[in-house]
Amino acid sequence: MKTKETRATMTISMPRDMAEEYDKLAKRLTKNRSVLFREMFLTYKRRYLKEEFRELQTYGASLAQKRGLFTESDVEKLVFEGR
Repeated sequence: MKTKETRATMTISMPRDMAEEYDKLAKRLTKNRSVLFREMFLTYKRRYLKEEFRELQTYGASLAQKRGLFTESDVEKLVFEGR
């Protein structure tokens, strides 16, 4: 019976000086390369998703203003008027 692999091996390339800085940072933080990369990736992903959410909020607010929707009550009226 095969077991599901939970890890994938990845190879990345970067300039040598960046790789040296990366290793120094990992050592200073007492983390290995993989742990440091995972943490950096998750931090970047959270920041990206927050930025994307803010952009969608701004877009939605702009559309709402164009339709004259300024309060939650305005939105409720729009949602329930067709029901």
